[in-house]
Formats: sequence, structure tokens, C-alpha cells
Amino acid sequence: MKFTTPATTNPIDQLKVVGKPLDRIDGPMKTTGTAPYAYEQHAVAPNAAYGYVVGSSIAKGKITAIDLAAARKSPGVLAIVTYENAGKLGKGKMNTAHLLAGPDVEHYHQAVAVVVADTWEQARAAAQLVQVKYAESAGTYDLAKVKDTAKPHKDKENADTKVGDFDGAFKAAPVKIDLTYTTPDQSHAMMEPHASIAKWDGDKVTIWTSNQMIAWGQGDVAKTLGLSKDQVRLVSPYIGGGFGGKLFVRCEAVLAALGAKAAGRPVKLTLPRPFMFNNTTHRPATIQRLRIGASREGKITAIGHESWSGDLPEGQPETATAQTKLLYAGANRMTKMRLAVLNLPEGNAMRAPGEAPGLMALEVAIDELAEKLKMDPVRFRIINDITHDPAKRERKFSQRRFVECMRVGSERFGWDKRNAQPGQVRDGRWLIGYGVASAFRNNIVMKSGARVKLDSKGIITVETDMTDIGTGSYTIIAQTAAEMMGVTIDKVVVKLGDSDFPVSAGSGGQWGGNSSTAGVYAACVKLREAVAQKLGLPADAEFADGSVRGGGKTATLAKAAESGDIMAEDSIEFGDLDKKFQQSTFGAHFVEVGVDADTGETRIRRMLAVCAAGRILNPKSARSQVIGAMTMGAGAALMEDLVVDHRRGFFVNHDLAGYEVPVHADIPHQDVIFLDETDPMSSPMKAKGVGELGICGVGAAIANAIYNATGVRVREYPITLDKLIDKLPQQA
Repeated sequence: MKFTTPATTNPIDQLKVVGKPLDRIDGPMKTTGTAPYAYEQHAVAPNAAYGYVVGSSIAKGKITAIDLAAARKSPGVLAIVTYENAGKLGKGKMNTAHLLAGPDVEHYHQAVAVVVADTWEQARAAAQLVQVKYAESAGTYDLAKVKDTAKPHKDKENADTKVGDFDGAFKAAPVKIDLTYTTPDQSHAMMEPHASIAKWDGDKVTIWTSNQMIAWGQGDVAKTLGLSKDQVRLVSPYIGGGFGGKLFVRCEAVLAALGAKAAGRPVKLTLPRPFMFNNTTHRPATIQRLRIGASREGKITAIGHESWSGDLPEGQPETATAQTKLLYAGANRMTKMRLAVLNLPEGNAMRAPGEAPGLMALEVAIDELAEKLKMDPVRFRIINDITHDPAKRERKFSQRRFVECMRVGSERFGWDKRNAQPGQVRDGRWLIGYGVASAFRNNIVMKSGARVKLDSKGIITVETDMTDIGTGSYTIIAQTAAEMMGVTIDKVVVKLGDSDFPVSAGSGGQWGGNSSTAGVYAACVKLREAVAQKLGLPADAEFADGSVRGGGKTATLAKAAESGDIMAEDSIEFGDLDKKFQQSTFGAHFVEVGVDADTGETRIRRMLAVCAAGRILNPKSARSQVIGAMTMGAGAALMEDLVVDHRRGFFVNHDLAGYEVPVHADIPHQDVIFLDETDPMSSPMKAKGVGELGICGVGAAIANAIYNATGVRVREYPITLDKLIDKLPQQA
């Protein structure tokens, strides 16, 4: 099905099942511990051996020798794989560094060997006996020190942008700011580690793994191992969190396959938690400069955003200027991104890459300019609203209810009670402050396919390689099929995460929910046609209550399949509506904090998010996505920081004890409001993504609230108490 014109009325609009706050159908399995995650697929390989990865102890250089003698003699060892005996290996399209090092070492803890043994303990013990010698090279590990060497990225999508005369307008602006903000390296810190089980059947390998994008992963495994795609099967039905860290195949999947081939047995391999921080990917640190000029009446006349980040030589920049191109007015504007070479572990996508760290800077800068103007920060944002892409005035937003998000949020939160003068409100020992920030994330659509089947019991089975990373994919896909076929959700069986199924959008970039359900919609349209034809009913027959009605006749769905299953398969293919109309999601975050007047300890007291993100397919699971994102935003603002050893080039706090993330005690009441919106330009579902919108702007809202509470402006995240304590207001 080609989606080339705006959606009109269709069966989804009945909203009998879609749009209802239904419980997640995978919930009972998740809560009882019976959902089989990658490492728990015991039945598929009952005689599996165990792998343990050896990581590089240097960040840059060459392997000069590997001594395996002692390790091979260790009890239970079946095989050891290094670059010397692995055969010729390629590099996946989505990988920046090679997944098995040798002879070159590209970053600390890059895998240099995998030891396979009868038990995990034996594999771990033998791994300690692998002796690797290196010729270490000097590397660069400090973004601030190499900032001036950073260069523009070659990709067009990361190119500088320019509209009007920014330099002239900024110079002439009567009110302006020129400020720099920094965000640190951050880790995904998902609950489930990277884990895989690999099993060979002749020259074909099946990998049960934890991966967000099955088709991408299948292709990259094939490319790395020198196989064709049909020789690789990836299976990933349940994923215990990813946040972008499992978008791309990581070393454990490839090394499990190599280890299984060498040992002649299936191999289970998981990365220990300390290994994940340096071996996999992370959100790169940024340095961001914001220059914004405005008239005395508060209209932005010039807005410029420059960002610097670092990565390995073939890496990508953190696209922190993305939102600045589209969020506010300003006839004169520019954005620049620069990428420096850092020999740290690979930087890559983490929940809302670009906008999440970008808004942490932009939305504080907006508050700082509003203060200079002596203007309420909500009002300042509202009067700088726009209706079109500033760089292409003819390209309007498909939907833009940003102002409504701000107004609804202000009223619900009680923004009118905010004291504009910082450091004036107390509650016992706590200094109280309110903060606000805009939320923005582009809506991306991707081709997505599904296969649907009707059987003689009236059961609808959906198969697609779409994944569920805790986002509720199983449920919204079931809701879509139920709505389209006129059945209750208990009559739908959903099978996900298998490369043998039709290729879907996958989970990432906030594109998964809308695109994958649109793919199921397309497949169900074909199934409806086949069922109507089988029953001798008109093509526009009505599907409801497990029956099909049309032309004065009624028959049950089950009757259509009484002589055999009816199957249909299709994909949604998006045309150029996303080019003709700017498709984005919008929101507003409001936060109240308390800061201890003596110690500088910050406590979040309440949070509110208002979101305009198209049709909400399941308000219950969508709310869960947003409050999870708000929690991640709180972590980014107050505690998350991968500390770099600038001498040796690695992240020091590489475990969940040293890398702090929010826990229940850190998070108070959270409220989420979804505006009633549909976007016919987006898909037949009229939905958009929402899972990443929830993190966008949260960090800045917290920073702005801390300033309102204390009068201390911190521009270097995370905002820890040491950055506040010596600047707090003097107590009377």
C-alpha cells in the first residue's frame, strides 16, 4: 500500500479498540518472569556452551601478540576465537568500529577474543588467562581540548544551515545572549544486558538476541560474517530495554556465532554490566554555543546554534541543533555541527538523539533571554511560535499545537503561582522553584510490512519483525488488527521479532509505533478484501463483532476460513507527504523542584508533560513511555555522567553503582496530558511517535526550576550539588 495522499475516514477511526487504555498483552509474562529474553531461550539450545569476551586494555594501538596457551589448558575450554583464527570478517553498515579487534585496536574494551567453555564460570576463568600484548598509540579523549580541530561532517543532513543574515541581525539586536552549555557522555543503562545465543545448522546461523532493528541486524551479521542474508536468522521477541543501545548489532551476537562455529556447539554469550559501558555505544558529550537576539518586545530576530561532539574517525555527530531549525521564529538563523575525532568507545543514538541534549541547551538559553527581556518564559515561547519551516516558508507543519501545549500545561501546573524572582520561595529548609521547557521531536515514517492470517476459529495472527523494547508494540499491533478485522483484542495473536517475518520499521527514532501499525493496517486491508471475496460480499463490507456484513448478507469471520486459513501480506510505503509538510511532535514540560538551602541537594517535587503527538493508540502504554522518558530526563539533568579517564581513554564509572540513574525515591508524582489530535499527513493511523518526545526538554525544565529556586545558573550538566553549594542565597 502506498500512502501518498492524506488519510481520510477509515476503519481505525471507529476507535472501538484503538485509542483505548488497554493493558499490555505481554504484561502477564513480563511480570511473572516467563517472557523469554535472549539469554533465557533455554529450549532452543539445551546443550549450549558459554562464551566470555576479552576486551582490550588500551584505547588505541595494535595487538602485537596473543598468548592463548594457558587459557586453552584451562578446565572446560572448547574454543578461543581471535582475529588470528576468525577468518576474514567484514564490518556492518551500522557499526563504526569493528566488533572484533585485530590487529588494530580502536577503543578501550573493544573485543579482542571470545573464550568458549562448558560453563560460564569456566569461560570467565579462562578469559583471565588470555595474554594480549599491545603497541599503544597516543589518542584523543577530551572533547574540550580537541574542540578546535573539529570539522563539518560530510553528510548533507548534517550540513550547516543558514537563513537570512544571522551575523548582522544578531549584532543589531537590542537584547541578546551568547552562552555556552555542555552535556556529558551518557549511557543507555538498560536493564537487560546485551545477550545472544547462536546456533549453526550447516552454513546457516540462527541468533536469538536482544536487538531493536531485526532487518538491520540481520544484514550486518551477514556482512560481518561474509554470509548472505538468507543464511542468517535473528530472533528477538522480547527486549528488556534498549533506548538506542540495541539499534545495531553489537559484539556479543557476532562473537556468539563465531564461538559456536569454532566449538561445534550452540553458544550463549552476555556482556557483563561493566563491559557494556565501554564496549557498546553511548550518547556523546556536547559543547553547545547559543546566540539569540530579540527585539525589546520579545520577537526573536536572530538565532544561532553551534554544537561540537566527538566520535571515532568514521563516526557521526550528535545532532544537537536539530530542533533549533524548526522550533522558534527568527528571520535570521544558522546552525553548525562540528565533529572531532575521539578515541573513546563509539558514540551513537540514545533516546531522542540530537533533540534530547540539544534542548538541554536551547531551552535554558530561551529562559535566559526571557529573563533579560523581563518576560514570562511561557509567554516568550508562545509569541515566537511559527506555522512553517523557517527555511522553506511554503512548507507548513502538518499539525502544530505547541501553543496549546504551553497554555494547557500552564493552567494545569499552576504556573501563575510562580515567583519570577529567583530564590524567594521557601518550604522549610527547601528553596522552591518552577521551570518550563518546550518539547520537540520530528516525526519520522518508515516503510513497514506485516503478514496477517485468519483461521477457522476466527483468530487473527499477525507476523512482523517489529520489536517490543518495553514500548507496548505487541498491544498496539493487536489493537490495530482487532479494529481492522472487527474482533476483540483477545482474538488476535501477535508474533514479533523474527527475521523470517515481513520487514517492519523496527523500534527506534520514535518511528516504530506509527509505522509498524500502519504496516499492519495495510496487510489487514488486503485480508479484508480476501475475506469479503471468499464470502461473496462487496469489497466495502463492514467488519464488526466477529462478523462481516454487506449486500444484505452477514457471515462470521470464522466461516470465511472454514476450508483453510486466509493469509495476506503487505507493507506501508510512504510517499512525499513528509517532504511537503513538516511533521513534528510538540510538548511542554513543567517541573517543580526543591533545593536544600544548606547542602544544595535537589529534589524534584512534581513533573507535568503535555504532548501533541497525533492519535494516541493506547493512552496507558503511551503514558508509561512518557513518564519513563521524563525519568530519563531527570537523570540527565541531575546525575548521569560517564566520567572519562583522559589519560587512558575509557569511562571510569562503568557499572550501575558508579553510573547513577534515577530510582523510585528520586521521582515524585508525574502527570501526562495528551492533546486530542489526529494527523492525516502522517499515516492511515493518523498517529505519530511519542516515546522520545517525553525526554525532550525535561533536563532544561529542571535546570530552569533550579535557577528559579536558587538564582544559580548552571550551564554544565549534570547539575550536581557541588555546582550549587557555594553560590546559594545567604540565609537570614
